[in-house]
Amino acid sequence: MNANEGRQFVDTNIFVYAYDRGNGAKQNLARKLITNLWENHMGCVSIQVLQEFYVTVTKKVPIPLPFEIALKIISDLGEWTHHAPDVGDVIEAVYFQQKYGISFWDAMIVNSACKTGCTILWTEDLNSGQVYGNVTAQNPFDRED
Repeated sequence: MNANEGRQFVDTNIFVYAYDRGNGAKQNLARKLITNLWENHMGCVSIQVLQEFYVTVTKKVPIPLPFEIALKIISDLGEWTHHAPDVGDVIEAVYFQQKYGISFWDAMIVNSACKTGCTILWTEDLNSGQVYGNVTAQNPFDRED
């Protein structure tokens, strides 16, 4: 896991693992990555990621977070570089979807990563090492030893 390469976009699932109290091993790795990005001011998110994070950690995980804690995390993440998609972004995401054969929602994430100037997209949802535009998907849970 290399978190020292410029701006990096974090997908929803990585944030969820960081705060999911029921997933120890992935939680530790996700927290380490997010902490590194915080400390080096390299983290980027989109409004979509923040929305998905809220719903997932308050409703879908085995041990949901109280909404007050989820709101505090979202408020803090508002300090990161973030992307608020518009109609043009939806259209661009459709092109990513068609070009790469990925889901529309993943294409929205890829587009947001591109729009925030990221070179790395941390995610479990896309093929690790795959390049989408100027962004390379990386799975932080892949072992490189």
